[in-house]
Amino acid sequence: MSIASTAPTPPFNAVSLRQDAGVIGLVGLAHMISHFSQLLLAPLFPWLKEEFSVSYAELGFLMTIFFVVSCAVQALSGFWVDRFGPRPILFAGLSLLGIAAFGYSVSTSYWMMAAFAVLAGIGNGVFHPVDYTLINRKVSAPRLGHAYSVHGITGSLGWALAPALVVTLTFAYSWRVALAAAGVLAFAVLAVLVLHRDKLTIRIVPPVQGAPVADSSLGFLKIPAVWMCFAFFFWYAIVLSVVQAFAPEAARQLHKVPLGLVAMCLTIYMVCSAGGMVLGGFLASDPARCERVVGAGFGLAAVVALVLALGSFPAWMVPVLFGVMGFASGIAGPSRDLLVKRSTPDNASGRVYGVVYAGLDIGQAISPLIFGLMMDHGQFRGVLLGLALMQGVLIASAFNVRRVRRTALGQAPGTVAG
Repeated sequence: MSIASTAPTPPFNAVSLRQDAGVIGLVGLAHMISHFSQLLLAPLFPWLKEEFSVSYAELGFLMTIFFVVSCAVQALSGFWVDRFGPRPILFAGLSLLGIAAFGYSVSTSYWMMAAFAVLAGIGNGVFHPVDYTLINRKVSAPRLGHAYSVHGITGSLGWALAPALVVTLTFAYSWRVALAAAGVLAFAVLAVLVLHRDKLTIRIVPPVQGAPVADSSLGFLKIPAVWMCFAFFFWYAIVLSVVQAFAPEAARQLHKVPLGLVAMCLTIYMVCSAGGMVLGGFLASDPARCERVVGAGFGLAAVVALVLALGSFPAWMVPVLFGVMGFASGIAGPSRDLLVKRSTPDNASGRVYGVVYAGLDIGQAISPLIFGLMMDHGQFRGVLLGLALMQGVLIASAFNVRRVRRTALGQAPGTVAG
């Protein structure tokens, strides 16, 4: 059975702002639930540890299960998206996340939790191929930067919402009630998307006879820029993982920051990152400068990480610096996504995004092993220096994507370049 391609994007003047906004809003809402599901369990570890008499390492393994399964499904789901269209795959993913949340809430053993972590990983794995296929095929080109911006912002809001909701409900009722409420939220979002399903429809057309190699089911794997994008997102995942898990504590140890301020660092980072994405959406309106925007954003973020590692300043400055680092990284977000768009054949969007964004899950699985070991050995300055180094690698990776894409200009037809 051959892989079908999606219909060409309509010209800009044929797409209204209302139509674009509808697609962007629905995709963003779904993406929020994806990120929300990634942080459902971690905030509840103290309660789950007592409930199931397990170690933090065993609880952390639940997250490893989630991301490993998500990685595998993410690569595979791109083929499903290109074959069947994004809408049914999106609905299935949201359904699985809702079922998994309810499953967590009724689990009576650690291994039941692990089984539902597998289910949640399957559900989470479909979102990037689905989301970016819908954005790239349904949103007009001049609004793509804003679409990527909203997509990133809603993801950050999902990360912020999960601990706020589940911890609050756990204190008020119990962790089981909190996870059941998470399941209700997932199905509520699914209901909204079903009601507006007409906005998520993409016409699937058969591939053209004699199509170039990039049009075949696995032909996109021969495009070097795809693998450069994969590497970029691998390094990006390591940066994100360090910021989320280790950087605030490393800064606390180096600068004697009170615990109350440390708890604010990640929240401030995420809020400022969302603000940066708004500005980044405007900067991404010109695709030709996307690598330069990525370089500038992560360059400033790397400087901030170096200041945190090597500088000496009052404790109150630490959350401020995390805010600056988050804003700089957020500016780069929409242009980061545009890197992949410019390296993607029109009819292979799901497959390319599935493979490329699998780099995120792999990076998030590997990063804690390296930087967690550094934290255990008290290498707090090394953690922040490593963060700055990874941000520098990101800049080099972005320009390497452009170099490979430009090299492809002189290759055979069917190679994506631009």
